[in-house]
Amino acid sequence: MKFLSAHLGVAVAGVFVPLTLHAQTSPPTNATPVPPVVTTSPSTKAPAKPVAAKKRAPADAPAAPSTAKATPDNASASETSAAGTDTRPPAGSTAAAVPAARSGALTVPNLSEARRELSTTPGAVAVVGKEDYAATAARTAKDVLDFVPGVLVQPKWGEDSRISIRGSGLSRNFHTRGIQMYLDGIPITTADGSGDMQEISPTAYRYVEVYRGANALRYGANALGGAINFVTPTGRDASLAEARVDVGSFGLARFAASSGGAFGPADYFVTVDRLTFDGFRDHSDGESTRFSGNVGYRLNPAVETRFYLNANDIEQRIPGAVTRAMALASPKTAAAANLANDYQRNIESWRVANKTAIKLSETTTLETGAFYYDRSLYHPIFQLIDNDHNDFGGHLRLVDSRRIGDFDNRLTVGANLHDGTADARRYVNVKAQRGALTFNAEQTARNRSIYLENAFYVVPGLALIGGGQYLDASREQKDRFLADGNQSGQASFDHVSPRAGILYELSPSAQVFANWNESVEVATFSEISLTPVLTTSLKPQVARTFEVGTRGRTSGLTWDMAVYRAEIDNEFQCLNTGTPGSCTQVNLDKSIHQGVEAAVAARIIDGLAIADAQARDALWLNLAYTWSDFRFDGDRVFGDNRLPGAPEHYLRAEVLYRHPSGFYAGPNIEAVPEAYFVDNRNQVKTESYLLWGAKIGFDGQKWAATLEGRNLGDVKYISSASIATSATAASALFEPGDGRAVYGSIRYKW
Repeated sequence: MKFLSAHLGVAVAGVFVPLTLHAQTSPPTNATPVPPVVTTSPSTKAPAKPVAAKKRAPADAPAAPSTAKATPDNASASETSAAGTDTRPPAGSTAAAVPAARSGALTVPNLSEARRELSTTPGAVAVVGKEDYAATAARTAKDVLDFVPGVLVQPKWGEDSRISIRGSGLSRNFHTRGIQMYLDGIPITTADGSGDMQEISPTAYRYVEVYRGANALRYGANALGGAINFVTPTGRDASLAEARVDVGSFGLARFAASSGGAFGPADYFVTVDRLTFDGFRDHSDGESTRFSGNVGYRLNPAVETRFYLNANDIEQRIPGAVTRAMALASPKTAAAANLANDYQRNIESWRVANKTAIKLSETTTLETGAFYYDRSLYHPIFQLIDNDHNDFGGHLRLVDSRRIGDFDNRLTVGANLHDGTADARRYVNVKAQRGALTFNAEQTARNRSIYLENAFYVVPGLALIGGGQYLDASREQKDRFLADGNQSGQASFDHVSPRAGILYELSPSAQVFANWNESVEVATFSEISLTPVLTTSLKPQVARTFEVGTRGRTSGLTWDMAVYRAEIDNEFQCLNTGTPGSCTQVNLDKSIHQGVEAAVAARIIDGLAIADAQARDALWLNLAYTWSDFRFDGDRVFGDNRLPGAPEHYLRAEVLYRHPSGFYAGPNIEAVPEAYFVDNRNQVKTESYLLWGAKIGFDGQKWAATLEGRNLGDVKYISSASIATSATAASALFEPGDGRAVYGSIRYKW
């Protein structure tokens, strides 16, 4: 199954590691490094020295949103902030945030431009730059997103994690649902809404955009959890060459390399990443090879086209869920069934895509895109799942920012098409080999959507925003295995989702926002039943969400906070079908998801050991806190019980000392202070935990090195759990977290 070796040859590159966060950004190029703020862990990257100047500015120099590596993004001190997110509002004019105003690649905004464009959103959004997590053993999405409040990433095994935003997809501990994922603005989830975090390579991206809730209308995304867009570099913001080597506990070894450059109207970027690991638990070893590349060409000053190629070859054994007692007493032990039948999840995928941006005027840009995605899943578990997916689609998006009389106005309109067909087969699993055929069907998903959003500035700094989306979707199954009856069927769905919001600039460096929106989700094929008699077993899930929040920065402080409440009809949920722990999907009547998301980065001490006005050291505190209250709403059986699967409180915090030479060091913690339920009856819980770690390193102009310790107290804890209607002490629902681990990395760029 060496798919990449066969198709791409010898692995040549990986990529540098990203870091950043929603409200957190690195200092300008002439400032002492300040840790990322509000939404992500502090950047350890030492800022590049200005070409003409040899001294850095003091640590309290104004820091607007931008990353520690501001040079490629042409970010100035007025464009960056200690928080990783561009909190600078458009100051009454949206022209600076329109795609037509981009300074580098027309098809892809650089980091500073991405932060500025997202600052026009009247809701909770985040931009995580690669510098903000480059100094970690970035293996899973958790390493990238852990300091974005509201985002819960629970490691399971190997590179796989369970991800939920605002309680999305809690009923599933396999694959991803309720979050729409994009790569360079083009879907990477399958047409029915499923996805795999294993296909995400943290080392391959320039930055990551996170839209919590229904705040991703710019992509036509419309799901309870929102959307995540992983953005690869272009040749206009990448190093000529970069290499990285990581080694560490549990047999982890990674080599990553990349190259990029621009030649007149053309530019390119390529990266390859090779990772192998034995895993903390028995039967959790794996390996992966990933490739990403793009080539752009500026046809003329107003038109740019860009082609993308991505490929993955992933092999991963699955240790499986165990009882709570075993997870806490013998966390390395794999489930007996997983060992006996060699449970695995293996993926081979490749994708080609194109984006073309046309600058129609100084204030108007039209973007078109198309993609084709081929994915094979070989997944021996309770049965052997053998699926081949073929997806294709395209999009149109127009952004117009102009004056209408004496008022500023920004209009976004677009249309998306995403269709896919899967040859879905299941066999008896005979030690990871195909046994007798048990299921064979052709599954077809079709999705069409149109959307519109308009921001009208009634006075400078105050925008009223309205819009909505229309979705037309269908699911069809043609059963080709009739020994157990004909399970063919078809269902169609359509829905209009309105949206309204307000965005107010308190000052040039602070905003408040509020919005109300509606989102809709259609079930995936792994959840829905389609038969000629019963058209569909599940209704679409509809959520109506209200949120208010604020983001901004002052000297030495960056913040990002939001409060939300979602009232949900027909939430997808788990119903026991017999043995505790087994379930099928049903619709709840009504449920509530509400919570608080807060991230802050603050300079605690300035000039701790060096008081030079041009180069001071500093001690920074960076933290992200999420309070989640998810519950049934007057259910006939469960009343107002808590929905299982997510902790009520989750905290990540780090104290980091940073020296202007590039040296940094500091401790960090991860805390779940209260156990959470794993069943609807609220009978069985996980266990609370507190983990602590530390890192030390150096980040220079050409090379960087990091030594990082995780779970240094060697705490036995539960990192992820499946859910059930009811559970007992014998329910195998729990996945243990990794024990004490130490990782080291060396990075060099030319």
